[in-house]
Amino acid sequence: MKNAVITGATQGIGKAIAEKLLSEGLNLAFCARNEKDVASCIQQWQAQFPHQKIAGFIVDLSKKEAVIQFAKDALLALGNIEVLINNAGIYMPGSIADEEDGNLEQLLQVNLLSAYHLTRSLLSHLHTHAKAHIFNMCSVASLKAYPHGGSYSISKYALLGFSDNLREELKESAIRVTAIEPGATYSRSWEGAAIDTNRIMEANDIAIMLWAAMQVSKQANVEHIVIRPIKGDL
Repeated sequence: MKNAVITGATQGIGKAIAEKLLSEGLNLAFCARNEKDVASCIQQWQAQFPHQKIAGFIVDLSKKEAVIQFAKDALLALGNIEVLINNAGIYMPGSIADEEDGNLEQLLQVNLLSAYHLTRSLLSHLHTHAKAHIFNMCSVASLKAYPHGGSYSISKYALLGFSDNLREELKESAIRVTAIEPGATYSRSWEGAAIDTNRIMEANDIAIMLWAAMQVSKQANVEHIVIRPIKGDL
């Protein structure tokens, strides 16, 4: 049975991915910032998937030491890791000229550096397993500048650069690396917004595509998954 680690797994895309992996028989170590959300997911998933290991942790991914400790805790809980999903991220709209001071640093810490430090902490353990796979949750904001993208878009461009460099470095190792670049996808952050939910994607759409990328032969690597609402970006 494979073991997976995912960040930001208590809502939206992260929760959909976690539930897809659990439904396919994987054990799971996950983290999020909100203690209540973590406890709720543990209770829900242990009832749904009683035969699998499920370990949840409260982690502030903006802090390097907390990320490294999460890696240690995940390894202790699962024993080994085959799948790593750097999913967690935060969104703050703004323009470079007038966004709040500190936006860039905060966004880089969560959206980029958490993935960097967690990957580095787990990479030597992934090396020992066949068909190991790393996913980095980028965005269509990684591909194209858009109004009010500001530091958020900068952080997502940087995450895509990290993912592409990691893919290049790991070509000889048999570890697969996939960058996922979704457009508007429904999550808690959309609640109350005056947007037709039929205009944006379901979180499970992303989970389905991630699982599909895991099913290709050991000779293949899905490098990028770009998925947008059928009517295009908002």
